[in-house]
Amino acid sequence: MAGRVDHKPTFCRICEPLCGMVATIEDGRLVALRPDKQHPLSSGFACQKGIAFTEVVNDPDRVRTPLRRTASGFEPVSWDDALDDIAARLDDIHRKHGSGAFGWYLGNPAAFSYSHLFGAMSFAKGVGRHSHFFTSSSQDTSSRLIASQLLYGSPMSVPIPDLMRTDLLILMGANPVVSHGSFLTAPRIRDRMHDIVDRGGRVIVIDPRRSETAAQFDWLGIVPDSDAYLLLSLLQVMFTDGLVDAAAARADGVTWLRNQCARFAPENTARHTGIAPDTVRVLARDLATTPRAAVYGRLGTCVGRHGTLTTYLIDAVNFIAGNLDRPGGSVFSTLGMPGQKWGLKAMGWSLRQSYRRKRTRVGGARTAIGAEPAALMAKEITTAGERQIRALFVGAGNPVLSVPNGDELERAVGQLDLMVGLDLYVNETTAHCDYVLPVTTMYERDDFAVTFQTFQATPFRQATAAVVEPVGQARTEWDIIADLIQRTKTRTPLFLLLRALRRCGVRLHPRPLVDIMIRMADGGNRFGMRRGGLTFRRLIEQYPHGVVVAPELRTGVLDEVVAYRAGRIRLRHDDITSEIAALSRRSAPTAYPMRLIGMREPRSENSWLHNSPILMRGNRSQRAVMHSADADRRGITTGDTVTVCSPFGQITVAVELTTDIVPGTIAVPHGWGHKGTGRWHLANSAGGANVNQLTSSDPDDLEALAGMSWLTGIPVEVAAHG
Repeated sequence: MAGRVDHKPTFCRICEPLCGMVATIEDGRLVALRPDKQHPLSSGFACQKGIAFTEVVNDPDRVRTPLRRTASGFEPVSWDDALDDIAARLDDIHRKHGSGAFGWYLGNPAAFSYSHLFGAMSFAKGVGRHSHFFTSSSQDTSSRLIASQLLYGSPMSVPIPDLMRTDLLILMGANPVVSHGSFLTAPRIRDRMHDIVDRGGRVIVIDPRRSETAAQFDWLGIVPDSDAYLLLSLLQVMFTDGLVDAAAARADGVTWLRNQCARFAPENTARHTGIAPDTVRVLARDLATTPRAAVYGRLGTCVGRHGTLTTYLIDAVNFIAGNLDRPGGSVFSTLGMPGQKWGLKAMGWSLRQSYRRKRTRVGGARTAIGAEPAALMAKEITTAGERQIRALFVGAGNPVLSVPNGDELERAVGQLDLMVGLDLYVNETTAHCDYVLPVTTMYERDDFAVTFQTFQATPFRQATAAVVEPVGQARTEWDIIADLIQRTKTRTPLFLLLRALRRCGVRLHPRPLVDIMIRMADGGNRFGMRRGGLTFRRLIEQYPHGVVVAPELRTGVLDEVVAYRAGRIRLRHDDITSEIAALSRRSAPTAYPMRLIGMREPRSENSWLHNSPILMRGNRSQRAVMHSADADRRGITTGDTVTVCSPFGQITVAVELTTDIVPGTIAVPHGWGHKGTGRWHLANSAGGANVNQLTSSDPDDLEALAGMSWLTGIPVEVAAHG
């Protein structure tokens, strides 16, 4: 007898486009995923990673029951045994050492699950105000957030390119053909960029490598980690040539900015960037005279020595050229909630105060939105004293492979009194945990992409129910954390409140908060005041493929998104003055003449998709890329294994040669370095090298304003191995 087959609309949550998917369910088991042709934005597109996710859901290497580490390896235990022991040890550590002994690391996938976000924040903040909170943001986004905090008063005010209307798009340090966009939710982004060209516009990719995106558009090669020099010279040309837009009157500090840029004429920056002065001048004039133009920068601009300065300068260029908050320019995607302006101002004020006052225990680094630099996590574990971390929780992360100097972290976690992982796999990090707790995949829980609602190029809402029951004993992060808190005796205000409510029969859940957000935002039902408006349930039941709530983004919203009391953009900051001065003094070690950059791969997502047979087919392995002229001078040929050395470490990796990269540059994919400590067989057999072994966890090497890890432009030397 044939089994029951259902086809359920849902959406992918691997990366930011949130492409529509249709899940095929046979007798309650996910057997296939395919792109949703009825999705209003992705319209039948999904990348190979999304389609392959069926293999993750059904992976035999996946954690399906709570695991406890013993002297002979991990063994299955019941949820009650695991959580009772964790709670007892948590209480003991809290009683002896206080909340400062606890740390939480939040990995990238957590941003795609409201259950995980609310659960992790409830624990990390609820265990006490002295606890440590680390996120993967300090490997990819913190500098963007702090630049927004400086300019607009709130890290939540992040402009995005108006893809649907722009005629000139400048991409810096971004490869959206592979990454599909970051701080930008735009399904079918490659098609949207080709639309720009089709309507007579241009897309220019500024990158040290002719990436997959640059190969399809215009490529302008640049020396790694020199973006700030280029942006300062663009501003210098705009000021000198009278190209400043009248809208600049809406900001404080325009004259100060002009003075800061004065010494960065294109003739002076060419030796840093490798870009000819005439090219810079033409680019500056095009940005200022094209009615609809935008500069968009992402990871490559955020993880250099001056990531916050670079991101700040991207927005400054857009603003001075008259392209900020204008159709086709760099615009703000807002929720349109009543009172949002005043809520943003209050939150902005609070976060600015925290940014001024709080410093890390080790190194005195600043915190970004309350999060400490993950590069310092190992030192916070090993450095004795008040607030030394003794218990670490890791949710959906693999920091041994993602933070600088992962070997240091791997050694450090051996000192912990308690380490708990919430994950799909036993990976290089969770292999050191006392307990690994199984969590649901995206298709085993309901969801609404809370984090990405203000990054949408087209205002859109979609919610999904779980399409299958959890595999094995997997639970959502919220359910795990709420249950753990109930079992503790630690007397902090939030923990006491949650336990008291449970005794009264009230089981709190974050879904009602998400429902309020949907109801009050554009398109929502405003609790019955707008007939036919959206709710969480209505999205699932009546709009399973999602719904567009506005044809295009609103502009003229600076009054809503600038959180300073006067409502004016602030260009002048002493911190930016200091960073520009540091940029002017910057030098590189002469013993390391090449520069290291990262590179994304179409079939990878950081470190956690290397166990999928479909994505790893063809005996796929890690390959670095360098210019053939650099290789010739070193006696290196394609396929050779090379040793890459930096002032901080060394790795060996196979290399391929090309002319599609700026000379003096080597690109190494990140997320590799699986070495058998985790319980994922295919990933372990693929191995590879952890490129972050070439980077530094020294506090002096962190980016000064946001605590970002320094991951691009690393000085290196390359030699034939052996």
